[in-house]
Amino acid sequence: MASPQTLEVPVRGMDCAECTQHVRQAIAALPGVEAVTVLLSAEKAVVRLDPSRVDLGAIRRAVEDAGYAVPTAAAARPGPVPLRPFSRRVLGLLGLLFGAVLFVVVAGERLGLIEEATRRVPWPVGGALVLAGGYPLFRKVVRAALRGRVIAHTLMTVGAVAALAVGEWATAAVVVFFMHVGDAVEAFTAGRARRAVRDLGALAPQMARVERDGAEHEVPVGEVRVGEIVVVRPGEAIPVDGEVVGGNAAVDQATITGEAMPAEVGPGARVFAATLARLGALRVRAAQVGPETTFGRVIRMVQEAEAHRGQVQRLADNFSGYYLPVVATLALLTFLIRHDPLATAAVLIVACSCSFALATPIAILASIGGAARRGLLIKGGRPLEALARADVLLVDKTGTLTLGRPRITDVVPVEGISEEEVLALAASAERYSEHPLAEAVRLAARERGLALREPEAFEAVPGLGVRARVGGRAVVAGNRRMLPDASPLPEVAALEAQGKTLLFVARDGGLVGLLAAADTLRPEVPAALTAVRALGVRHIELLTGDNERTAAALGKRLGVPYRANLLPEDKIAVVKQYQREGRVVAMVGDGVNDAPALAQADVGIAMGAAGSNVAMEAGHMALLMEDWTGVPALFRIARRTMKVVKGNLLFTGAYNLAGLSLAALGFLPPVLAAAAQSLPDLGILANSSRLLRQT
Repeated sequence: MASPQTLEVPVRGMDCAECTQHVRQAIAALPGVEAVTVLLSAEKAVVRLDPSRVDLGAIRRAVEDAGYAVPTAAAARPGPVPLRPFSRRVLGLLGLLFGAVLFVVVAGERLGLIEEATRRVPWPVGGALVLAGGYPLFRKVVRAALRGRVIAHTLMTVGAVAALAVGEWATAAVVVFFMHVGDAVEAFTAGRARRAVRDLGALAPQMARVERDGAEHEVPVGEVRVGEIVVVRPGEAIPVDGEVVGGNAAVDQATITGEAMPAEVGPGARVFAATLARLGALRVRAAQVGPETTFGRVIRMVQEAEAHRGQVQRLADNFSGYYLPVVATLALLTFLIRHDPLATAAVLIVACSCSFALATPIAILASIGGAARRGLLIKGGRPLEALARADVLLVDKTGTLTLGRPRITDVVPVEGISEEEVLALAASAERYSEHPLAEAVRLAARERGLALREPEAFEAVPGLGVRARVGGRAVVAGNRRMLPDASPLPEVAALEAQGKTLLFVARDGGLVGLLAAADTLRPEVPAALTAVRALGVRHIELLTGDNERTAAALGKRLGVPYRANLLPEDKIAVVKQYQREGRVVAMVGDGVNDAPALAQADVGIAMGAAGSNVAMEAGHMALLMEDWTGVPALFRIARRTMKVVKGNLLFTGAYNLAGLSLAALGFLPPVLAAAAQSLPDLGILANSSRLLRQT
């Protein structure tokens, strides 16, 4: 047995969730196929197989036998079309056409015109017209029946045949017409949800300009090698992830982070594929190319998100499996009780299980695609559904609530010495220290425009601070243990109570002042937490590995309870504790040391995941930008999506129940039943379309 391989197979012709099931079943039946995932939004099947037993040719034949197509690699794909204007125009046209035809059908039924047409045109002629017009649909039904499957068109086909059997060829023709209308509506509905994902992929550049042999060559992006220098001119999209080695530019990173303001980048900066160099040119050393770039991983995860189905979506899929036998039974009872073949045909015709299958995935895909355009990555219906029910939010501190790097917040001099003098002295002494606190001191000095002196001597004392000689005088900058004899300033207690780290500065043995540093809270966090509470999350808690004093200060500032001195396994235990209590837990972390807890939570949200494999894989959702406004945005998207899904299911359930009841009682003739069966799809499309506008 050869090593298993994973093959991605493009599939055309899928219009609804039922289609994906047919394709999956056809491929899964092949010997050597271990697993199959069929993605409607990406129009492909992901197949894990034994290459010694099955190949692409066998898969293509199986898909084609099921009634779908596997295009060749050279098959052209349509270019992206502006989503909303296109959708509004087509939806409006469909509505007008449907309304006009429905009016003609209803009027013709009421005035007896359909009955008159049936009487005047010989049955063989009318029957031939019906068979010719319905051949593509009837062929699918027959092929499915030969494989022991019942599809949505099976019932309507039986209804059309029943109408033909009792001489109502005109009624059968109307049924066939609305079968085509239903197919068109379903194709448009699936296409609209799919387009959000496709348009996202269209943002990726296809060509790159690389330096080879002393000259620039334009090559397909897939041919760029890691380590090569890529040249990006003003106004061009960056084709790779990498490091800037030359040039400066204002880069629009909205495709990755959702941030509207361009970022100024220069040598040493990290840039991402599919971002736009608006001003300036760049030379970029490629680090990741093609599917391995951040944008490539986003596209792949958005496409594969469809496979992660939530409980509501699985319920809808299972319901569709039971729905058709129930309808067939109701039709049989109608015939046995009422002895009315037309009423029986109407029951079969009005039933439309596709509306149940469409109710959930269309809304899910619309939300996932819309969120991805804002830099919010959602990995499927399951986490989206869980976040809509979440009532506990656990939050990591360092790198999540805070920026993850210390900044000088206070400069306290002794009497007779200025703040600038204390800061300049400390920064000069720390000039060659690699400690994060030393970098914060130097940054604070640069921000104030202070000139630093070159230390004549320098010694780093691990765990304590530094000793240096600046301007011929001995300077010490360190913690309290390094200066045990220094007289403490009155501000010390208050600063320590705020959880800040203190750096004492002495010159020639005498204390000249102190610096206070803290990991800066992200400015948008308080408002974001307030928004999350307003959305119904009852409990928000801070989890941190920092000490009790620091955690207490931040918890008090944000108005949330906290747990301090936690190891990664301790955070997992906290998540499990709430889950045992029946709570639905969401957690926000930086995706590195928090990865185990993010995976354990019902919904793990990785903060600032752009460019990080660990962060991207650890969470069920990811904020590609380091911006807390994305957290309440995800909660809003989740709650809005599930509201739309439930509305879709309620509408289609009530509609089908009413239609079946009216048809069984004889109040809905087959002609009107055929027209009525297309309406649920239009209703679901209209309701789900709101998510594209609001995400």
